Amino acid sequence: MSVRFERLSPQDTGRVAALALGPGQDAFTAAPAERLAALGPGEEGWAILDADGIAGFFVLDRNISDEHPYARPGEVVLRSLLIDAARQGRGLGRAAMEALPALVAAEYPGTPAIALTVNVRNTTARSAYLRAGFLDEGELYHGGRSGPQHVMRLKVGA
Repeated sequence: MSVRFERLSPQDTGRVAALALGPGQDAFTAAPAERLAALGPGEEGWAILDADGIAGFFVLDRNISDEHPYARPGEVVLRSLLIDAARQGRGLGRAAMEALPALVAAEYPGTPAIALTVNVRNTTARSAYLRAGFLDEGELYHGGRSGPQHVMRLKVGA
């Protein structure tokens, strides 16, 4: 499966408005249009595209601050990842995560790793991140809106 990425701006909310959360996913992520409209300093929205158009969404956050105490210097934080509910289970998320390090290396030169947090109750997402090569070093972040989260990292480059 092949995916590509496209940078989005808050003016692109209509392009991601049709992306739907799966049952129960609203506990772990925001609706893409809402999230895109609310980008903060250092955050950039990205579309995940397949042959049929926009299939998913995520945010890359370079603003390492008190909001991300688990992030290490120079890391990019992956946030708000979503594959459209109707397209889940087809390998799009895995393909996107496999392609993500190349995107980060090209768009954010010198980034050593991608960090993320995933809710401890979201076992499906945690398993998907592990399959994509993210490492869980046992650290928990307790600042999430829906409870404790695993901190995971994926190295960028060799």
